[in-house]
Amino acid sequence: MKKTFALLAALTLATSLFAVEIGKPAPDFTGTDINGKTVKLSDYKGKIVVIESYNSDCPFCHNQYNSGAAQELQKDLAGKGVVWLLVNSVNVKNSSHRTTAQAQQEWTDLKINATAWIDDTAGTIGYLYDMRTTPHVFVIAADGNLAYNGAMDNRPEPFGDPRTAKNYVRAAVDELLAGKPVTITQTKPYGCSVHY
Repeated sequence: MKKTFALLAALTLATSLFAVEIGKPAPDFTGTDINGKTVKLSDYKGKIVVIESYNSDCPFCHNQYNSGAAQELQKDLAGKGVVWLLVNSVNVKNSSHRTTAQAQQEWTDLKINATAWIDDTAGTIGYLYDMRTTPHVFVIAADGNLAYNGAMDNRPEPFGDPRTAKNYVRAAVDELLAGKPVTITQTKPYGCSVHY
């Protein structure tokens, strides 16, 4: 019993050491996008950055993109100077893994309007941010601090139109752009487990 408690305590401590925290600096990372370009979070210093854990095979994530809601949001926020990074942490042995060519084709077919799709098959960024679901979204303020962590919206359904939901990402970004504190800083992410 004592060993079990000690193990649980150690796991909790390890998770808390690596999990990102609201109001604290977002951990920097370096990744490679599906076009072979190096992407560093620090390259976007001074900008609002949205990071989304992505896997279109997940019905929840698929619905955001199949409906066009995610692309519309990406385009709208890009027009306001916001950076949107997709992070795909699916392991290469998983059937949902995308090769570079498949990812490029999916980007084109879905008309994705994100800044970049980062191939994170090693799970480095996913684990760094404790990404739990697809989608799982993080909003980083222009000062580099994490402003929001959680679900895309308040509609945890893999069907229908996400535009009818309260979008937490849009709300957080709009408040940041207006120079206001973010009202809702954390929600429980919903979707499929990340296939590390």
